[in-house]
Amino acid sequence: MEIKILGTGCDKCNKLEANAKKAVEELGIEADVIKIDDLVEIMQHGVLNPPALVIDGEVKVAGKSVDVKTIKKYITSK
Repeated sequence: MEIKILGTGCDKCNKLEANAKKAVEELGIEADVIKIDDLVEIMQHGVLNPPALVIDGEVKVAGKSVDVKTIKKYITSK
């Protein structure tokens, strides 16, 4: 599983990255959590308002950070 955090380094972006890593750890799964801060790549995902959470190429959340519980739901619904 590949989880991308799209953001420019703002507080919400950093919080989303930390929550994604914690969700992966709590679920005990293998997943790559990758932070993307390149604006061109962010826009290629159709995201105009970071941060965004992308799981296996699908944008799940954009424009806000979400908690660990919500991220775990997104991961387990795959």
